[in-house]
Amino acid sequence: MSTTTNAPLEALTELSHDEVVTHSHVRDVPLPSGGVLALVTLDNGRDHTRPSTLGPATLLEFGATLDELRARASRGEVAAIAVTGKPYFLAAGADLSKVSQIPSREVARELARLGHSTLGKLHDAGVPTFVFVNGLALGGGLEIALHADYRTVDTSAAALALPEVFLGIVPGWGGAWLLPNLIGIEAALRVVIENPLKNNRTLKPAQALELGIVDVAFGPAAFLEDSIRWADGVVAGTTKVARPHVPGRLERAVKWDAAVSIARKSLEGKIGTVARSPYAALELLKAARSTDRATGFAAEDEALAGLVAGDQFAASMYSFDLVQKRAKKPAGAPPRDLAKPVTKVGVVGAGLMASQFALLFVRRLQVPVVITDLDQARVDAGVERIRGEIVELAAKGRISGDESNRLSALVTGTTDLSDFADCDWVIEAVFEELGVKQDVFERVEAVVAEGAVLATNTSSLSVEAIGARLRHPERLVGFHFFNPVAVMPLVEVVRTPATDEATLSTAMVTAAALRKNAVITADTPGFVVNRILAKLLGEAMHAVETGTPFEVVDRATAPFGLPMTPFELLELVGLTVGAHVLDTHHAAFPDRFFASDGLHRLAEHGTIFERDSKGRRKGFDKKAVALAAGPGTAMTDEELRRRIEDGLADEVGRMLDDGVVSAAEDIDLCLILGAGYPFQMGGVTPYLDRVGATRRVRGTTFHDPMIVGPEHVDA
Repeated sequence: MSTTTNAPLEALTELSHDEVVTHSHVRDVPLPSGGVLALVTLDNGRDHTRPSTLGPATLLEFGATLDELRARASRGEVAAIAVTGKPYFLAAGADLSKVSQIPSREVARELARLGHSTLGKLHDAGVPTFVFVNGLALGGGLEIALHADYRTVDTSAAALALPEVFLGIVPGWGGAWLLPNLIGIEAALRVVIENPLKNNRTLKPAQALELGIVDVAFGPAAFLEDSIRWADGVVAGTTKVARPHVPGRLERAVKWDAAVSIARKSLEGKIGTVARSPYAALELLKAARSTDRATGFAAEDEALAGLVAGDQFAASMYSFDLVQKRAKKPAGAPPRDLAKPVTKVGVVGAGLMASQFALLFVRRLQVPVVITDLDQARVDAGVERIRGEIVELAAKGRISGDESNRLSALVTGTTDLSDFADCDWVIEAVFEELGVKQDVFERVEAVVAEGAVLATNTSSLSVEAIGARLRHPERLVGFHFFNPVAVMPLVEVVRTPATDEATLSTAMVTAAALRKNAVITADTPGFVVNRILAKLLGEAMHAVETGTPFEVVDRATAPFGLPMTPFELLELVGLTVGAHVLDTHHAAFPDRFFASDGLHRLAEHGTIFERDSKGRRKGFDKKAVALAAGPGTAMTDEELRRRIEDGLADEVGRMLDDGVVSAAEDIDLCLILGAGYPFQMGGVTPYLDRVGATRRVRGTTFHDPMIVGPEHVDA
């Protein structure tokens, strides 16, 4: 007698041995119109710090529960089935700790099938099914709701989203087929692709209702009771549910493929073609126009399996762990109780950058902020700019009118530095010249109290040199923001040999209060982000100045997965600024970093690209090409890519050897948060390991084991 086994399912079950199981608790609720609603509450037994998640054991238990309820429905014992969650959560999606341990494509496919099989039981239960979205519903949590016949939402729910593309995968438990067939292709593209790629943007309950993802919203005071009462009306036939967003024949015939085509072009323009998950999701959404449920789900199985088995998902999980854990517990941070209170902030400068600082500090710290500059006209203009931004926040509904008035009153300006006397924190945003910054801090130190922290936003100068004239250099710290200040989440906190623990602790606590992620770096040229970018940009300019066409540089750097080409980045930061950064690094490390006369010429010319009337790229500006191009032998794409990869591996290794940061993870965290490196690449060090550059240059890898998927092929 022979037996057969499902090896992938057994492997999947093996992963669940230490899973935090989200249990399915059932209770019968009598309906006012007669009959019984079987209410399933998903609850992992933990408090609000551990959202309910969906691992293999959870899915198997949930599936068994739904099987039992369907059997009861067939016997006439229940008139409806509903699912809700523990307080504040429906479910936060798949248990990513388990997904990241999947050993093969086959096991990943089995997980996708298990999700489809389990959640799909809400579709053909024999009685109406409901999901009461009482809180956070992400990924698989939202897919539970999509499988049901009807959905309600609590107006206080934190967020609803399908964030999978952000994590290097796709909605693989029905979302990529169900959502477009519920709300139409344009809205589905927004939820599945556009929002995740906008720093994982989520939906509020009102937005989910407007899009048609849910049918009705109720307030939190009596959400469950109102949802049950509404469900009773649906079951009894007295409540009619309209679905105006369900796509009709015209949308499927005309709009669908056009919307997908536009989305594809937008993706290619914004992120290139290296990231796999957005394009896999796009194909699933496109196919949902004309496939049936079973075919759509089978396509999701294959897409999810391929992505989970690949390198990009492993890199995404590495990135996710960096942002969720390491960024919240920065390496080398002193105890928080050493931090000094910050009750008033001084900003030296009244230009655009200084105004961004002032707005951020007043909004997040809610303390008085005073700005200063050389003359009253500049000061008045700066204060007016800051208050204008505050008014605009109120107009957009980001803050209330009362808060707008209060924040505006906290912002003042002066030309008299003595008004800084009671500041606990002073930050400068003046011209990037050593003597200017030294003079600023010398004058500020003369008026502030001995306990005040002095912070410089320098991006390239030595912080220690900036503080050379200070009587108390221990109070000076680098506090390097990235532009735009309100949006970019990183601050490089630069510790000099003199910076004391209290100052460093104050900087780290202040960064957290500003809702920024801080990474501590040594006082070295470029710190982390600019040093890596200077290496990349310097190699790019050196290549064109020695005979390699601009187009070859673009193609050679495309596999890095950066949000823009080196030349687009140079135009974004400013050609003059870029030339200054390269000069600074060449001066510090002349054997490894190139200066660029060509970039200085481009800065005088003012542009690299030809653009149309709307500012869109048309191609490289012919004069710019002539100004930068020089004699030499052109490199091929592969030759240049390998040269840059090896150069980056060498530079990262030197940074780690010299203790610029604590570990490779900090370099990757900086690049993800400060330079826009995509999650799917995992920063720079996993990439350099994957392509073999680290081993070529250093004889080892930055990570052991390497951060790769189970189907990784060695470079």
